[in-house]
Amino acid sequence: MQRIGIMGGTFDPVHYGHLVTAEEAYHRFHLDKVVFVPSAHPPHKLDKVITSPAHRYMMTVLATMSNPHFEVSSIEIDRPGPSYAVDTVAAFRRDYPNDTALYFITGADAILEMLGWKDSTTLLRMCDFVAATRPGYFIADGKIAEIFGENAPRVHFFEVPALAISSTDIRARVRQARPVRYLLPDIVISYIERAGLYVVRRRLNIPACFARDYDRWSEVLG
Repeated sequence: MQRIGIMGGTFDPVHYGHLVTAEEAYHRFHLDKVVFVPSAHPPHKLDKVITSPAHRYMMTVLATMSNPHFEVSSIEIDRPGPSYAVDTVAAFRRDYPNDTALYFITGADAILEMLGWKDSTTLLRMCDFVAATRPGYFIADGKIAEIFGENAPRVHFFEVPALAISSTDIRARVRQARPVRYLLPDIVISYIERAGLYVVRRRLNIPACFARDYDRWSEVLG
């Protein structure tokens, strides 16, 4: 029987917190591999500006390529519409043998809000959930049982020291020209620099008729 970890996330950008979480889950739950699934259109961020899926996918590939038990899937990027976890897990269920054990890896804060996710009851029947917590985080067994009822045994918590790293903080650091080394892999830092991600672009006096094409003008004008 295979044991597959599904590591969903925006990965904007992917960082050592994500990688350490996946590695810890791999060992803790005796997984055969962990598949990173960058989301195309996260339902909880539809009103926010996020980096293009192509950039986030490439950064995730670069960050994981040296680890033989990490893979990256474009399943959510290839699928139109919002990126719902239930649709992704259902796709994994179709692609793997029936006896495959699936473990959806996410953060503790997200797992406690899971009942608000699309088709959460169906989702809990299809896979186990692995919730990463920061050191010192505590949630009583009674609280888990209260939230998840009979599905509580399918929800697992484990501690990850590197969770203090934040994609939001990394983006802010890049904008402010502050150091990000040791927060994410060097190869991802190089990609961010080459692609010009997360920097504040200089305002240009662009003719109004071209205002909607600002990105293309920025590339042309450097």
